[in-house]
Amino acid sequence: MNNIINIFYERGFIENTTHDKELNRYLENENVACYIGFDPTASSLHVGSLVPLMSLAYMQKHGYRPIALIGGGTGLVGDPSGKTETRQLLNSEIIEENIYGIKKQISRFIDFSEGKAILLNNADWLSQLEYIPFLRDIGRHFSVNRMIKAESYKMRLEAEEGLNFIEFNYMLLQSYDFLKLFDKYGCRLQLGGSDQWGNIVAGIDLVRRMRHETAFGIISPLITTSSGEKMGKTAKGAVWLDPKRTTPYEYYQYWINTDDQDVVRFLALFTFLPMVEIKKIEKLSGADLNSVKTVLAFEATLIVHDEKEALKAHFEAQSMFSYRVVPKEILPSSSVPRSDISANITCVLPSMKVEAEATVGSMPSSYIDEGQLKAGIPAFKLFHTAGLSGSSSAARRLIEQGGAYLNGKRIKSFDFLITDSDVDNMEILLRAGKKHFHKLKVKNNN
Repeated sequence: MNNIINIFYERGFIENTTHDKELNRYLENENVACYIGFDPTASSLHVGSLVPLMSLAYMQKHGYRPIALIGGGTGLVGDPSGKTETRQLLNSEIIEENIYGIKKQISRFIDFSEGKAILLNNADWLSQLEYIPFLRDIGRHFSVNRMIKAESYKMRLEAEEGLNFIEFNYMLLQSYDFLKLFDKYGCRLQLGGSDQWGNIVAGIDLVRRMRHETAFGIISPLITTSSGEKMGKTAKGAVWLDPKRTTPYEYYQYWINTDDQDVVRFLALFTFLPMVEIKKIEKLSGADLNSVKTVLAFEATLIVHDEKEALKAHFEAQSMFSYRVVPKEILPSSSVPRSDISANITCVLPSMKVEAEATVGSMPSSYIDEGQLKAGIPAFKLFHTAGLSGSSSAARRLIEQGGAYLNGKRIKSFDFLITDSDVDNMEILLRAGKKHFHKLKVKNNN
């Protein structure tokens, strides 16, 4: 079996493939190109996009040429895959804005310099299609009977809203993308999530019918947590790769809060750490497993953001708790800081210097006027306003159960008044439970 296929199976990237034997032989060739499509439905990708991004990154690391295809054309149609209702149609201006944001994020994973990878927009060819020639040349190769059996269409046909005609064309357009990439770049391999199986197989079939050549597909599983929830969903919504939507600190905290049962699997999928090291930590528990989560959070933040932001998030999180030194024998390839810096967070690394003052900028925060605090604000109201509880009644329960803290001290009564006497260096630090913080920055309007 080809080395990259072994790696993909070992790390959990493969649910299914087409033409197994032929695919292995194909991947032994030089100058192999592969592609993944990214839908520009928002100006940022989210954690759910990490598997395709990491797949392309691993392909490039092992000598293959990745093509990142942004769906500027198909985005105007809307992919019905995995949806029970029609996607909201976006205009071209919004799509262009979304493409700009997504391009920057993909470049964190893929090196596009010197032709090592290609970034394309399918609007470049789809927007120029003529309808009648497209139907005659491409549409005639598609069986409606076979199309409606595809899971992406079947789900929508059974839903109350049904499937509209513009969405019905999506499979044809994505298949045409595969044909265009085959013709221009010799690309024979498409990667995608399990919800794209029908579209990928249709593209393979179109290449076979029109060019009498074999193309291939590798399908990744839908990644869920051990509780069965879809990756990247929190009480606040999606976990975005854009630091303006999800700060590096919040991103780091998302990975720190990984369930014990998911840690090893997520290290394999979402970091570049070697599997030989990951397998050694499979049976760890307690404090050692918490150290592993620290490594996961640091490495995941490092990849999506950069070293500076990963270090800031790491030191900020550690300053909130008793500092945990990650033992050198746990995932030694990780660049996570391992020295005891509990007394002094200043840390000099080979590539940069991080000071304690640099670690305080990414925690969720908001402003409050000093005058509002003079009369006092009930603690439960302030916790709700700060977003640390879903409602005032939930904030009351949080305080009554001993889970609310003011500047590190437990609040004993829900109607405790927080006043200007609680201000420390023009700030008030609120904490809900062990891991959720909010900083109130006090403004003096005098």
